[in-house]
Amino acid sequence: MGNNGKTTCCDCGVKSPLLSLLTQKELDKIEENKLTILYKKGETIRKQGTFMSHVISVNTGLAKLYLEGIQHRNAIVRIVKPCNFIGGPGIYLDQKHHYTLTALVDTTVCFIEMALFKELIESNGIFFNAFMKDFSRNIISINNRLLSLTQKQMPGRMADTLLYIMEEIFDRQTVFTLFSRQDLSELSGMSKESAIKVLREFSHEEIIRINTHEIEILNPEALRMISRIG
Repeated sequence: MGNNGKTTCCDCGVKSPLLSLLTQKELDKIEENKLTILYKKGETIRKQGTFMSHVISVNTGLAKLYLEGIQHRNAIVRIVKPCNFIGGPGIYLDQKHHYTLTALVDTTVCFIEMALFKELIESNGIFFNAFMKDFSRNIISINNRLLSLTQKQMPGRMADTLLYIMEEIFDRQTVFTLFSRQDLSELSGMSKESAIKVLREFSHEEIIRINTHEIEILNPEALRMISRIG
């Protein structure tokens, strides 16, 4: 890991939009106390069960937020893009991280002290409302993914995963390379072997094209149909 960046919070082009709701004095406080770190691909940014001393803002890169289950079986609940805050229920409950956050690519994050973050929430109502709206939106997204994992067959779950990556992570880009077969299985709630089998079926049906580590979505509408059927 390495310390990265001399840009201040005021002129940072990759800060969370929520920070634009803070006053100059509040931004100065963050600038005085924040820590910016570059994590290499595969490094753990935060570990499930550890003490939550800071709120995290992802500035560049991409990270996966996941629950660590028994027998090393993980469940990815969200892919985190730049300009997103990572806090979680531990902020007001037990001050613990309830998810593990790992860099999918080289990823730069800012750490904001928990005490300062709570101070900003309590003193700035507009910031608090925007933060809660963003937090609620993420919870709804996680709930929708949970519904897919519990009520759909494997093809429906994989279709939802590929659509999620295409539409929400890469803004309708149809080719992506960052996700391993293990990542796709953990996003879809199935074993790696089952994920590979479903991907091959999609490839045979010319819904997707697989080139080593690259997946190209050829027929998004077919994925949507599979998703609706479940």
